Amino acid sequence: MPHGHSDFLFALFETQRMLRLYADRLAVRYGITRAQWAVLAKLERSEGLKQSELAELMEMQPITLTRLIDRLCDSDLIERREDARDRRANRLYLRPAARPLLARLAELRAEITRASLNHFTADEAEALVAQLDTIKSNVRDALHAIGDAETKDQRYG
Repeated sequence: MPHGHSDFLFALFETQRMLRLYADRLAVRYGITRAQWAVLAKLERSEGLKQSELAELMEMQPITLTRLIDRLCDSDLIERREDARDRRANRLYLRPAARPLLARLAELRAEITRASLNHFTADEAEALVAQLDTIKSNVRDALHAIGDAETKDQRYG
C-alpha cells in the first residue's frame, strides 16, 4: 500500500466512530455509558489510582472525570478512599457491585468484537490486530520524534 493512501485516516476514524456508537448503544443495556464503562475497565486493571492519574490515563479533563466518578459512586460501583500519604488525593477502588457488571461488560466486549470481525477468519483477525499494533507503534515513534524535536527546539531554539 502506498504511504500516502488518502482514505486511510478517514477509514480509521470512521471505524472508531462506528465502534464508539455501537458500544454506546450496547452499554445502555446495563444502565451505564461507554465513558463509565471505560472508567470501570481502567480501575479493574489498576485499582487504587488517584483521580488525577486516571484522568491522565484516559486523556480526560479532571472535571469531566469527577462527574463520571460521582455517578459511579452514586451507583455503588466505585468508591473514593483517602490517600494515606496525601490527604488532598483520593484513590479509586471498585465496589463489590462492580464485579458482576464487569463480567457482563466483558461479554459485551466479546459481542462487539464478534460483530466487528464477523467476516474475518481467525488468521485475518490476528493479522489485522498485528497491523493495528504496528500502526500504533509507528504513530508512537512519530510522537516521540516530535517530542524530541520540540525539546531540542526549546533548549536550543
